[in-house]
Amino acid sequence: MAILTPPETLKRRANFLRVAATAQKFARPGFVMQFTRSTNSAPVKVGYTATRKLGGAVTRNRAKRRLREAARLTLAGQDLAGIELVLICRQDTATVDFSQLCASLDSTLRAARRHNSTS
Repeated sequence: MAILTPPETLKRRANFLRVAATAQKFARPGFVMQFTRSTNSAPVKVGYTATRKLGGAVTRNRAKRRLREAARLTLAGQDLAGIELVLICRQDTATVDFSQLCASLDSTLRAARRHNSTS
């Protein structure tokens, strides 16, 4: 069984703001995805965020952990060089069925790539 490595992570606020300024946004019941292509062909970078509106630290961390694992499983093996994503947790992120969260992330990513290739 192959070990799936997590994608690179966006950590600085400036990177989140840069992605938000140029990104296409896709809203789903479990998350909001901001999708943009970077100027270089670096490996895919993903940032995760959850606001205090979701609840306390335990709820926010659980939602981010679930989204991080869904991204790790979904993005593995895909050619996503030069893409930056920000995944924003929603109220349902911590409670939605995990397989549904992964499927939703996969379909949203395909829609974003298809939309981006035609623009």
